[in-house]
Amino acid sequence: MIYLGKYVNTHGIKGEIRIKSNFKYKDKAFKPGNIIKIANQEFTITSYRVHKEYDMLTLKDINNINQIIDLKGENVYIDKKYLNLNDNEYLDEDLLNLDLYMGNNYLGKVEQVEYLTKNKKLLIVSKHYIPFELVKKIDFLNKKIIIEEVSGL
Repeated sequence: MIYLGKYVNTHGIKGEIRIKSNFKYKDKAFKPGNIIKIANQEFTITSYRVHKEYDMLTLKDINNINQIIDLKGENVYIDKKYLNLNDNEYLDEDLLNLDLYMGNNYLGKVEQVEYLTKNKKLLIVSKHYIPFELVKKIDFLNKKIIIEEVSGL
């Protein structure tokens, strides 16, 4: 299951929910008909819209705030199969455990992907922070990432 964000509140009395998310492929994840999980319960999305910084969802068979309010604060997940990613699209989770190389020098495995800001991320390898801007090539077939050669890194 892929983490999409957190269900932070309801909106109105008809059961629409607010999701706080910085997920990269929202247009694919929050598509009507997709099934999401909140607290191990499955819900089918019936509509999606953006309101301020929130992703707003209505869910099949949820017509009243009281049917969904008790799950407020829970994380929201989706099965990766619903995303239908193209060959050139990937999730941050797909980078985990890939081997990181600078030229021919093996630096270690990607342990974590962390964001400094919305668009600035770091790869964490052996407690070292590698700016994502240094990535030259991601080779999923051979399970490795090649970064630019930088002295002192």
